[in-house]
Amino acid sequence: MCLGIPGQIVEMVDPEQYLAKVEVSGVQRTISVRLVADEGLQSGDWVLIHVGFALSKIDEEEAALTLTAMQRLGQPYEDELEAFDSTSIV
Repeated sequence: MCLGIPGQIVEMVDPEQYLAKVEVSGVQRTISVRLVADEGLQSGDWVLIHVGFALSKIDEEEAALTLTAMQRLGQPYEDELEAFDSTSIV
């Protein structure tokens, strides 16, 4: 199962290449924010992430609700978090 997972932007690593460091449940990774570049992203913003790409900007309440629901999924959530932890864009 593939899920989109909420992550919070920690910093814009390379704005020219649309790369940002995000944190998901304590795990930090660099992802592409090119698909949502027109959203004016900055540190502290929340995005929905799938396979290393931010798909949309979401608010903090939606992020919290989504993370809570995903954690209740059990293994699919753990699998997605493991996949997130093992990949990175450099």
